[in-house]
Amino acid sequence: MTVSGPDFIALQVRDVEAAAAFYEQHLGLRRAPASPPHAVVFTTEPVPFAVREPLPGVDLDAVERPGLGVALWFRTTDAQALHDRLHAAGVPIVKAPEDGPFGRMFTFVGPEGYVITAHGG
Repeated sequence: MTVSGPDFIALQVRDVEAAAAFYEQHLGLRRAPASPPHAVVFTTEPVPFAVREPLPGVDLDAVERPGLGVALWFRTTDAQALHDRLHAAGVPIVKAPEDGPFGRMFTFVGPEGYVITAHGG
C-alpha cells in the first residue's frame, strides 16, 4: 500500500453559492461539469478543489476562523496581479506580496474566513 498525496480538497462553508461565486469571480476558477449534491467542484489541476456544505457535526459558528492550522496555497501565473485585483475588490490581505521560495506570494482572506496564500509568477 502507498499513498501518493492529496487527491481532493474541499472547504466547508455556510453559503456554497456565495463561496463558489468568490472563487469564480476573483480567482477565475471554473466549475466542473458535475458536482455532488450540496457542493461545487472546480476544474483545478492537478488536485480538484471544491466548496461544500458542512458535514454532519461541523459547526462553523463554533470556531473563530475555519481552517486554522491548515496552510492552503493556490498557484497562479501572476501573484502580484492577483493581489492587485483582490485588493482593489476589497478582499482582506493579511500578508503583503513578497518574494519567497515559490516565487511572488501573498496571503488573503477568502469566503467565510479561510486564509489562503497565492504564489507564482
